[in-house]
Formats: sequence, C-alpha cells, structure tokens
Amino acid sequence: MHGYVELHGHRGARGLRPENTLPGLAFALELGVDALEFDVAMSADGQLVLTHDLHVSAVTSADTGMAVPGDEMFPYVGKPIIALTLPQLRTLDVGVRLPERPDDRFALTQVPLPDTRMPTLGAVLGLIGALGADHVRLNVELKSDPTRPDLCADPRRFVEEVVHELHRHDRLSRSALLSFDWRLLEIARPMVERRYALVEHDTMTPAWMNGIRLGEVGGDLAAAAAAVGATTLSPDRVLVDEALMAGAARQGLPVVVWTVNETDEAARLIDLGVAGIVTDYPDRMRRLWKARGLPLPGPVTPLRPVGA
Repeated sequence: MHGYVELHGHRGARGLRPENTLPGLAFALELGVDALEFDVAMSADGQLVLTHDLHVSAVTSADTGMAVPGDEMFPYVGKPIIALTLPQLRTLDVGVRLPERPDDRFALTQVPLPDTRMPTLGAVLGLIGALGADHVRLNVELKSDPTRPDLCADPRRFVEEVVHELHRHDRLSRSALLSFDWRLLEIARPMVERRYALVEHDTMTPAWMNGIRLGEVGGDLAAAAAAVGATTLSPDRVLVDEALMAGAARQGLPVVVWTVNETDEAARLIDLGVAGIVTDYPDRMRRLWKARGLPLPGPVTPLRPVGA
C-alpha cells in the first residue's frame, strides 16, 4: 500500500490547454493538482516571463505585430527571449499550438485559446492569490543553459529575482525551485526550502551538474543531486529504475518523475515508489489515482465573472 503520491500539472496542463499561460494554469487547478509546474526565463528588461524555450518558440507562439512601429527586432518568433522586452513578448499570441508535425500529440488534444498572452511570474502569483489556491505548491522551473550563457540571465541575479517575487507575494514557503542547471540549485540553497534537481540524459555532464562528474559518485544521480543541496531528485521517466530509486532512498531524496502521460507507466512508477508524477494530462492521472485508492488533491473553484 502506497502513501501519498503527488500529482503535478506540467506547464499547467499542456495536453489540455496552452502551456505556461494563465488559463492553462487555472485549468490545471480546476482539475486538482498537488503542485503546479511552470517555466520562467528573464526578458531583456529584466522581467520574469513564463516560457519553456530560451528562443521564442514557433510551436507555442505566433507574431501578431510590432510592439512599436519600425521595430527592427520584428518578427519576434525565433528570437532569444533575453533579447526581447516584455512589451515585445506581450505582442505574441501563445494560445494556439502550431505543430511542427501533423502528428503533434498535444495539438490533437489541446484546446486552443486564441489571443492569450505570455504572462509574467507576478501575474501568475496574482492569479493564484485570486483563486485562493494556497494549498497548491508552485514548482517554478528556472530555464537556464550553462552551455549557452549568451541566452541566459546571470544565474545569481535570476535566482534572486525569482525568490524576491515569490517572497513579495508571500508564496516562497509554498514554492519550489527546479532547474536542470544545478548551479542555480547551489545558489538557491540558502534561500528556498525546496529545490528539485532536474536531470535527463543530455544534462548528465559536469557543465549542467555544477561541475560534478557522475563517475566521481559511482554513477549515482541521487548522490550528485544531494551534493548540490537538492531536496528532490526529478529525473526524466526513462531514467527511473530500481537502481535509481535505491540510490535516492540512500540519500533520503524523494523522486518526482516527468513527464508521464500514460496511466500504465504511471502505475509502474508508483509501484517503484516515486513520490510524485509530473503529467501533461492531470485528468488521466486523477482517474488512475481514484482507481488505486490514492488520495486526490482537491480542485480549485474557478473565478467567474460578476453576474455570471
């Protein structure tokens, strides 16, 4: 019998609504999740915006016009996030998925919401407050690539700005910081209680792991994560096996696995002992939780217009 297994909404509920958007995050809360995961990067004018990609993605974003007449940066799609200001980024429509391939699984299941804009972290925190979703943890992934410093904010400034914004909205104690760039976890250690070490095959290198070589820790990902002060190990689902779980247990680190969209795989991972599942389809996972008798996170009542 398993105890509590957390259900995390990935980029809100990417399989159902546009990712990293206010309506997408709100929809995940309406379904009911333990944690709301989303991605943050910094703009040219130092604003914290929700985006998974360090360049404006042609899949999730479409140009609608210039921020100012004659803007030489236009079109903005394809440009680095860090090279564009918030007014430029706010012209983008991020509510319609524009698949690169006709078999894009998310385009087939995601409800488009045209004319949705890229939100700031502050706007997200305001929405969470307005919804009264105090019981839902915010898992804020800091997008940073140590191999491409030209595309990224200064690591310390980035962490400090995110922490400041969370603190300003009284959300710091109910939030976690996540990153593949483990330098940020080391920086965040004295500032944030919960720190997730994200990892996939491509980031199992010293550049990403704050200088740690896996061979120096016997190939043990959990030992490497513990060395940078992570409080949770969060691996790609393909990395999770009994050996990884045993290593995490030795370090006392819970394992939260991403991104799991099939219920049979989620059931197998739950049987392995993971502490949480990150999914694009919280609706599917809620059905699995119910079938297995696992406690379900409560849904958040949506905001309704006055008089509706």
